[in-house]
Amino acid sequence: MEKLKVTVLIPCYNEENNILEIIDLVKRVDLGYPKEIIVIDDGSEDSSVDKIKTQTGIKLLQHKKNLGKGKAIQTGLSHATGDIIVIQDADLEYFPNDIPRLLEPLIKGQADAVYGSRFLGVADGMSLSHNFGNRFLSWATRLLFKNSITDIMTGYKVFFKNALDGISLDCKGFELEPEITVKLLKKGKRVVEVPISYRYRRKGKAKIGWKDGVICLWWLIKGKFSK
Repeated sequence: MEKLKVTVLIPCYNEENNILEIIDLVKRVDLGYPKEIIVIDDGSEDSSVDKIKTQTGIKLLQHKKNLGKGKAIQTGLSHATGDIIVIQDADLEYFPNDIPRLLEPLIKGQADAVYGSRFLGVADGMSLSHNFGNRFLSWATRLLFKNSITDIMTGYKVFFKNALDGISLDCKGFELEPEITVKLLKKGKRVVEVPISYRYRRKGKAKIGWKDGVICLWWLIKGKFSK
């Protein structure tokens, strides 16, 4: 296979306590391929941007106001030059050392997209409500789309950029997770999972809540019956 390039997208909103560490971890992980790091600040109101601007070897994109994770990823994708896209949350819940394992099925031609599953690996400290919500949405995905996905809401989604050819991503918030999944599946793309390690954030406040779960469920149902 020709030499590939990997773009790591890091959406960031009010992550002043975590952003420098996650950037450093992503920089240091050896992917075996040229690496582009794009940080998309989604209208942070803390010192996140000031801290990001101290970093070299990355590209910073900024939203003037908070638009949501979906919009941050769309902005990142529009500037990505890599053949493979890695979505890396900024909250230190996911470990960049897992990225090489996520790349393997793509490199071996076994998948078009790879999801890191917390439920096949380690889910340390996940609250009961988040655990139930994540498992329920994954169950709904399996029921509606006849697949084996165990963790649709995972923050680790890795895919060939061209897998999105002909796919328009429109969601603003966390409903990006079901949107991208549904649209990949309906295009007949191969989505596989690998186990990852997960640790609930130690610093800062979680951004996702039960209302986001309801919106994600609605998006799954809508996605099933839309063309």
